[in-house]
Amino acid sequence: MASLCHRGWLLAWISAAGAGIRILAKIAYDGSRYNSLVRRPARVVLLYDVLGNPGAAFNRIDSHGHLMSRWHLLLAPLMMACHVAQNASAGSGDLQRDVVFTEYTALAGNTEIVRRLLSPLAAQMIQAKARQIGKPLLEQSIDLSQERYVLYVPAHVPDVGYGVLVFVPPWNDALLPLGWDAALDAAGIIFVSAARSGNGESPLARREPLALLAVQNVLSRYRVNLSRLYVGGFSGGSRIAMRLALAYPDVFHGALLNAGSDPLGAGESPLPPSDLFRRFQESTRIVFVTGDKDALHLAMDLASVKSMRHWCVNDFDARITPFVGHSIVSGAALAEALRSLDSRAPPNPGALAACQATIDAAMAAALANVESLMSRSKTAPVRRALLALDAQYGGLAATQTVDLARQCACVN
Repeated sequence: MASLCHRGWLLAWISAAGAGIRILAKIAYDGSRYNSLVRRPARVVLLYDVLGNPGAAFNRIDSHGHLMSRWHLLLAPLMMACHVAQNASAGSGDLQRDVVFTEYTALAGNTEIVRRLLSPLAAQMIQAKARQIGKPLLEQSIDLSQERYVLYVPAHVPDVGYGVLVFVPPWNDALLPLGWDAALDAAGIIFVSAARSGNGESPLARREPLALLAVQNVLSRYRVNLSRLYVGGFSGGSRIAMRLALAYPDVFHGALLNAGSDPLGAGESPLPPSDLFRRFQESTRIVFVTGDKDALHLAMDLASVKSMRHWCVNDFDARITPFVGHSIVSGAALAEALRSLDSRAPPNPGALAACQATIDAAMAAALANVESLMSRSKTAPVRRALLALDAQYGGLAATQTVDLARQCACVN
């Protein structure tokens, strides 16, 4: 098993089996599909059940809200066993297992999770569901006394304080990947990752708040350089890292996306409120790292990069690792990626303003179209146009979208 894991063959085999016939469909993925909760009312009920009652309903839902297939559930232990075999450290730092954290933050609470990580209409539906049944969302969906983390702390503290990499895995064990310790030592970066935060767990009720709570607790224990707070992940975990970087640019200043990404402004990664998105545009660096044999995820990276350019996000670095399939990055590739994360390139203010003006004009036209349809009492077209507006512009048009939805009473 250890030999197979070291070469990545088991992971590649599992990935190939999982992709199956979906590869042909996803290889040309262009980000146009809309997976919003607004178009799937049943998923709103599931989401509410989880945010109001952690542990319910999502034990067989993957990181994108889809039911996991039986083969995936059967193969998941093999993937986990493979990564257990890799969980060793030869570095000079302190590897701590089964760490229990104690501090909470409002940033990981359901109020902020819903505001930042859901589209405005999806958030409105969640709140409406809560009012309907007379039971508010729990403020925190995580009981830290029941959670365990792995923590790696380099022996040498950089003069300006440690950096931090919060890692979201696709597997459920809290592990330090093989060979990463040396790269973390050289970069002076603390590594932290939660158990039970793999692809089978709820993104909103577990994976995302667990990552945010990790930040809070590392900050309370160590001297940290706040400008080097990064989030990363592999495969499905990388897509969660993308969501967190987009929604929390006031926390994370960069994201390491290893073989997993989504277009901005699509159902998987709705745009956050305008103040947060502006901060993302100005101060967040994205580093993609994907193997050259991983055709599916290279295509997804391409769609993500294309969307970033469209949304005026230009501080990114797309790296392709030669002779590698769908496998987690090596220690050497990690070291290069961490150096890239530290090499931020702030946007040109004039170019950003001009690009943003183009977005504002397109959004204004989309809003005017909805208002025009409403004036002609075209209920079905109004609903379709509102859903499209919500999917594309997310939090950038939050106030207008919600107001129009109330006026037409056609989205529920």
